[in-house]
Amino acid sequence: MGSVNNNGIENLASARKSLKNSLEKLKAIGLAAEKAGPRLDEINQRLPPLEAAVRPIRAQMEALVAVGGHINRAVVPAAAVLKVFDAIHGLEKSLSDPQLDLPGYLSVLKRLEEALRFLGDNCGMAIQWLDDIVDYLEDNKVADDRYIMNLKKALKYLRELQNEEKGHLDGGLLGAALDRLEKEFRRLLKENSVPLPMSSPSSLGEQASIAPSPLPVLVIQKLQAILGRLIANNRLERCISIYVEVRSGNVRASLQALNLDYLEISVSEFNDVQSIEGYIAQWGKHLEFAVKHLFEAEYKLCNDVFERLGLDVWMGCFAKIAAQAGILAFLQFGKTVTESKKDPIKLLKLLDIFASLNKLRLDFNRLFGGTACAEIQNLTRDLIKRVIEGSCEIFWELSVQVELQRQTPPPSDGSVPRLVSFITDYSNRLLGEDYKPILTQALVIQRSWKQEKFQERLLIDELLNLISAIGKNLEGWSKAYDDAILSHLFLMNNHWHLYKHLKGSKLGTLLGDPWLREHEQFKEYCLAIFLRESWAKLPALLSREGLILFSGGRATARDLVKKRLKAFNEAFDDMYKKQSSWVVVEKDLREKTCQLIVQAIVPVYRSYMQTYGPLVEQEASASKYAKYTAQSMETMLSSLFQPKPVKSGSFKVRQLSGKFSNGATDQYRSSPTVT
Repeated sequence: MGSVNNNGIENLASARKSLKNSLEKLKAIGLAAEKAGPRLDEINQRLPPLEAAVRPIRAQMEALVAVGGHINRAVVPAAAVLKVFDAIHGLEKSLSDPQLDLPGYLSVLKRLEEALRFLGDNCGMAIQWLDDIVDYLEDNKVADDRYIMNLKKALKYLRELQNEEKGHLDGGLLGAALDRLEKEFRRLLKENSVPLPMSSPSSLGEQASIAPSPLPVLVIQKLQAILGRLIANNRLERCISIYVEVRSGNVRASLQALNLDYLEISVSEFNDVQSIEGYIAQWGKHLEFAVKHLFEAEYKLCNDVFERLGLDVWMGCFAKIAAQAGILAFLQFGKTVTESKKDPIKLLKLLDIFASLNKLRLDFNRLFGGTACAEIQNLTRDLIKRVIEGSCEIFWELSVQVELQRQTPPPSDGSVPRLVSFITDYSNRLLGEDYKPILTQALVIQRSWKQEKFQERLLIDELLNLISAIGKNLEGWSKAYDDAILSHLFLMNNHWHLYKHLKGSKLGTLLGDPWLREHEQFKEYCLAIFLRESWAKLPALLSREGLILFSGGRATARDLVKKRLKAFNEAFDDMYKKQSSWVVVEKDLREKTCQLIVQAIVPVYRSYMQTYGPLVEQEASASKYAKYTAQSMETMLSSLFQPKPVKSGSFKVRQLSGKFSNGATDQYRSSPTVT
């Protein structure tokens, strides 16, 4: 029994020990399990990436073997693109200022363009290779879906950039470099474009050889080099815009000294051509100067700068410069003149315009003959058409309009009507060297438009018709006077005017010497009648009949002298008063007329007063009878027929009715050409 107990205790102790060990192990397991919880969570989180990382191991062997080649083919071009992109941004420092080193700047810019072309040509290929490898990875399940999705997003963004402008490939470096090049293009032009020095607007004739200084050859070469790079980047139009702006501004600045404000005048701002006659003369000189010097220089310079780009380019550039610099304003002014009211002087002004345009015809055809100058050509043709038609219309109406003047009253002072003096001078000017050739040319052109031939005799006959119409007007006007003496003075005035102003002239030559002598003789005839019917009647009032001076007859003689002197003085005063308002225009005729009157009156009066004056000079009322001395009478008679200071002029055409009015216009201030 004792041995059993001992065995039981040992077994119990052993069991206790075993249980204790088990509890300790369970406690350790519990502690370990407690610590393993977070680790299990961490493992659970890492399992998907681990699964994705080991997934390629699960891919087919063929796919795993081929994927390396696909990746290499995609990465190599992409790496090359990235290398070029880095090189592009390395050029930025060399593209700071083209003025410092233009050749170097252009060289670097060309390299930049080549690099961008490489990017443009190869970016698409690199993206396509990358796109292909992504498709391969996806099709063969070599990569994780989310990874492939991220790759696809990146490639989509690259394609969007690649489809946009090249500027995005270099961060705008090329655009900024080209902008600097445009600024250098403008700077070279502006610094070498100097307005033409003009000492004074009136010195145009003295500056016949003046011309703008051309751009230096080196500057032109720089401009052409810049153009080459800008054109390669589709900036030709911007270059032309800069060039036109600078050069047209330079031409305008050269013309500014000429005071061309008159070119902007409108039809409503003047009543007739006379009000702008001076401007028309300036217009011809200014236009010639602008065409032969300024526009000619721009024409040549456009050719020099843009010649490599072809005729259409540089001619188009020149056309824009000419239009913006003012050629259109010159043509518009001419058109404005053609739209003014009709007037004979307007004919001469239109011929002046035609002469200026005709003188520049070859220059216009050469400078503005291209298709780019179509607007200038159209305006020029329209102006020439208006000038020719307006000139011919006025010319062929002249004789008719002179006839219409026949119904107007003659001058109240018996002088030469404005119409007569105007037409004589006017006709001679039309036959002069300045106007006859250009008028003939206008008439020839106008007839050719109607498919009719023109003969010079038509021009001559029309001018002779003018003088014939004037003669008929004089005849009609002379009959309109109530006073026959004034009528003879009027005819004397006008026939002598015709003779004097036509003798030795071209028109006088056409009329012939017999015609001229006839007018000279008729003047003498009218002068004789004028004297006979007026002053020559006065000496008869100083009759000596019945005057006996012996002592018994002095009283009777005194009374007769008083009576006869009174009658003479009254007749003299009346005639002098009436004729004091009359005018003899030509100085030589006026002096001759006064001399003949003095010769008819003064010697008779002097002799009479010397003989019978003492009979009345002693009386208190002597001044009533001995009213004049011979000297004072001669002075009075010698001062007769003086012209009054009046505004002379031509006759006008009424715009609506086509008839000439009586309004005065500016008469020519110089005599017509005499040959």
